[in-house]
Amino acid sequence: MNFPPVDEQLAIIRRGVDKIVPEEELAAKLAKSRETGKPLRIKYGIDPTGIDVHLGHTVPLRKMRQFQELGHQAVIIIGNYTALVGDPSGRDQARSKKLTEADVEANARDYLNQVGKVIDISKAEVHRNGDWFAKMSFADILQLCGKITVAQLLTRDDFAKRYASQSPIFLHECLYPMMQAWDSVMIQSDIELGGTEQLYSFMLARDLQRDQNLPQQIGVMSPILVGTDGEQKMGKSLGNYIGISESPFDMMKKFMQIPDATMGIYFNLLTNVPLEEVATILAGHPKEAKIRLAKLVIAGYHSEQQADEAADRWQREVGGGELPTDIPTVTLNLTTLASQLPQCQADLANGRLAIAQLMKAAGVVASTSDAMRMISQGGVSYYDGDQPTPITDTKLALDLKTGMLIKAGRKKIVRLEIVQD
Repeated sequence: MNFPPVDEQLAIIRRGVDKIVPEEELAAKLAKSRETGKPLRIKYGIDPTGIDVHLGHTVPLRKMRQFQELGHQAVIIIGNYTALVGDPSGRDQARSKKLTEADVEANARDYLNQVGKVIDISKAEVHRNGDWFAKMSFADILQLCGKITVAQLLTRDDFAKRYASQSPIFLHECLYPMMQAWDSVMIQSDIELGGTEQLYSFMLARDLQRDQNLPQQIGVMSPILVGTDGEQKMGKSLGNYIGISESPFDMMKKFMQIPDATMGIYFNLLTNVPLEEVATILAGHPKEAKIRLAKLVIAGYHSEQQADEAADRWQREVGGGELPTDIPTVTLNLTTLASQLPQCQADLANGRLAIAQLMKAAGVVASTSDAMRMISQGGVSYYDGDQPTPITDTKLALDLKTGMLIKAGRKKIVRLEIVQD
């Protein structure tokens, strides 16, 4: 196998990487690989605890694709047994939901389909760590546990914080970093990819590999990708993620919500645009930079044409103020509403309803007080035709008609269907 020169490989590997530990060993590994023609084994583990692969997951996966393109061997670990424990990294409490093996296996199949959008899955090795953990006896587990001290575990930042705050640390959680490290022994990894919060597990793997007289792996750690809120780690539980299997338009809408300050890290971690060019793009208009960023990323998971169409649609419907094409319909039964809102029975008998009550019934706000506030701020309008009519009177009662649109703020809009028993 002819590998690129070591300096060229290092330049590609180092982009978008926060830490390489120990970095001084990386060049030597690459040089030996080039000398022997033997590719390095690049490990990335995923616990299939859900089915949505988002852009945060793609950061190490994109790095794995780069290693593939450099000629090295991608090794994906599907953590079907570590998923039963739950990764404690970055958590201040134990996971409350426990998954079954059937849940994990169903998620794993979906994960692999999505991972194939990022790496060349046909050339990757895929292992489930249950293949070795399921065969281990209790004596085997005890022997492995005997290689790690409680003091070592408490050096982990997440465990240390929980211990200091007297929050529970359950014994099964302590097995997680040991299991992740043992995966590296079993597949003889040369490099492991992940986030900076994985440093403890990466280094523990080196200890276990040394104990088994194996070459020690190097940890290549990427920074954590913040979500669309620009503050917290991207994740489904926080609702601040962009899923790679979402529609191009849904991805576009989320990209256009990210804070301006986060665009640099997104360009760096999610695209191959040269950093000098990124600086030029960011020096221009923020909206144009976000559109450029969104189109680049969306095209990678869909197509350039779909990315262009999503950008054009966003410009028309959101940026340009046109109505969206996928407005949901809400059915309002006047008889049912009269029983639920006795104070509005007289109006409903005449096919009318106060705007605040209508907005709540239509689901565009959570409460009438929210409706009143939005009206006072000038954020509410209705369509009885093609043009919007702003609503400024909080006591206004509207004649209810099928096809009428109610819009609250920039994003919430519904079409009414009026029925009566």
